[in-house]
Amino acid sequence: MADVEVLRASVLAALGEVSAGGGVDVVGRVCRACVRLLPVDGAAVSVMADAGNREVVYASDAVSAALAELQFSLGEGPCFEAYVAGGPVLVPDLLAGPPPAWPVFAAEAAAQPVAALFTFPVQIGAVRVATLDTYRATPGSLSAGELSTALQVADIAALAMSGLSAGGGRWLDGDGRWMEGAGMRYREVHQATGMLISHLDLPASAALARLRAYAFGHGRPLLEVAGDIVAGRTKLDEEFR
Repeated sequence: MADVEVLRASVLAALGEVSAGGGVDVVGRVCRACVRLLPVDGAAVSVMADAGNREVVYASDAVSAALAELQFSLGEGPCFEAYVAGGPVLVPDLLAGPPPAWPVFAAEAAAQPVAALFTFPVQIGAVRVATLDTYRATPGSLSAGELSTALQVADIAALAMSGLSAGGGRWLDGDGRWMEGAGMRYREVHQATGMLISHLDLPASAALARLRAYAFGHGRPLLEVAGDIVAGRTKLDEEFR
C-alpha cells in the first residue's frame, strides 16, 4: 500500500511540472512502477478513442510494444475486451486454451515470450479512456492483494493520463492530432483509413476493418501496409476495389 501511495504522490507532483500534451513520461513512470509492484514482466498504457481505435502512449519493453501493435493490427485482444466490458481481463495461462473472445490474437501472441496476460480498464469516473496491459513470461494468477494493487495502479494511470489532456474535456481528436507530441505510432494508419473512407465511401469502422483484413490476408504488419498506402506505393483502385 505504501509503495502505491508513493507512486500516486510522485505522479501528482510530476503532473504539476508538465504542460498539456507533455505527460508521456508520467504515464511511463506508472508503467515502470507497475512492473516493480506486480509479478509482471511488462506493461503498456493505450488511449482508446472507442472500442475500435487505440493509440499506445507508453510501453515498458519490446514485448509489451509488440503485443500492443498486434492487438491494434487485429482489432481484437484483451485490451478491447477490457475496454468494452469495463472490468479486468485476467488470463493466468495463455496456453491453457485461447479465449473465445480473441482466438486470433491468442494464437499470434504465442509467438512472443508471453504466458499470462492481465489487462485493466483505465477510467475517469464512469468514462473509460485507456487500458493498462500487462504480461508475464510464466503462467500464474494474481493474488487478491496483487489484484488490488493492479486496480490501484490503473487508477493512478488514469490520473497520469490527465497530463496528456488537450483541454476542453477532449482526450483525443478525431485524427489524434493532439497525440503527435507523444510520438503517435499509428498516425499513418489513421491517414490510410481516411483515404479508404474517401475512396470507398465507407464509415470509419468499416474502412479500418478493410485495412486490417488486407494486412492480415497478405501476412504484413498493419503499419507497413498503411505506410505504403499513404506513400502511394499501394494503389487503392487496384487493391481495394
